[in-house]
Amino acid sequence: MLTPLTFFAWAVLGIQLIYLVMLLIAFSRDRTGGTEITPPVSVIICAHDEERNLRELIPLLLLQEYSHFEVIIVEDRCNDGTYDFLLEATKLDKRLKMVRVRHLPEHVSGKKYSLTLGIKAAAYEWVLFTDADCRPNSDQWIRSMASHFNESAQIVLGYSPYTKSPGYLNSFIRFETLLTGIQFIGWALLGRPYMGVGRNLAYRKALFFENKGFNNFLRITGGDDDLFVNKHATSINTVVSIGAASIMPSTPKKTWKEFFYQKLRHLSVGKYYDLNDRILLGLFSSTWIMTWVFVVPVMCTGQGIDNFVWAGFLLREIALLSLVHRASRTLGDAFETWKTPFLDFNYAIYYLGTGLAALLSKRVRWKI
Repeated sequence: MLTPLTFFAWAVLGIQLIYLVMLLIAFSRDRTGGTEITPPVSVIICAHDEERNLRELIPLLLLQEYSHFEVIIVEDRCNDGTYDFLLEATKLDKRLKMVRVRHLPEHVSGKKYSLTLGIKAAAYEWVLFTDADCRPNSDQWIRSMASHFNESAQIVLGYSPYTKSPGYLNSFIRFETLLTGIQFIGWALLGRPYMGVGRNLAYRKALFFENKGFNNFLRITGGDDDLFVNKHATSINTVVSIGAASIMPSTPKKTWKEFFYQKLRHLSVGKYYDLNDRILLGLFSSTWIMTWVFVVPVMCTGQGIDNFVWAGFLLREIALLSLVHRASRTLGDAFETWKTPFLDFNYAIYYLGTGLAALLSKRVRWKI
């Protein structure tokens, strides 16, 4: 007999399976690589008290095997030695430029204002973004991203994982970041781009200025990357660059508190996404949570749940394991698939707590 509990469990697991299989298909398709075109590129990094990171990052960027590019560092009211370091570094290589932010206008996000100044200073049509705490995975990073700068493209999405280190927190951060990458890159591969990450993102200057930059969400903390892409990306003007050469690894947080506030800031921007995108993402995350806070407990108590629900749960786990294995390797940063069952449950609990906090928050701090 089909009980309401059984029907609901079937619905939750069915939705999960549909999403996971669709994303698995996206990462399983054969796709041709980019072209051999090499348009000039302006790489832009905003920096606030990032002297140590810039001393490591800038040499790696200047060693990129690419014919024509410049690196623009926006020095955002730094209190350390960033300005003095850049002043000397820019004398040594004409491809390196510095833009200074001396004063921040009222009611404007510092990151968006800095990015706007950097884009205005860019000499080239294509602008490529990353952060000071990132390190290119190879000397082919610019070339890998630029190989997708075709005539119809206006936005190129790249993947930015976190570097691996010992400890459970690091595993969870990498798993959570992988799931985010699987979703935004996977849906872009399926023709529905909805966000990008500023650690590895490129677009045309014309797209930025024709749409008045960040004017529609200047006062929102964050959103300089995902909101911009959400407002302007389409199936026609957006492409992805994936593979080991194109990834831009970043340094993960070291404490749960730092990670919580980072994700709170990221997730709080989601409430401003297009309605259809919010529904698409909300259905996936809510059924993920319901799998663990409702379906599994009821399965374990045997209250009106039949063997088909157990089979559906097993199929979901197989689909998730297959997706993590395939997608992480396609993206160029293989994840330890065996960890997935342990992280699966914790992801649901994490998303329930952090998602609710982000939804209800009225003011989000940039740093703790």
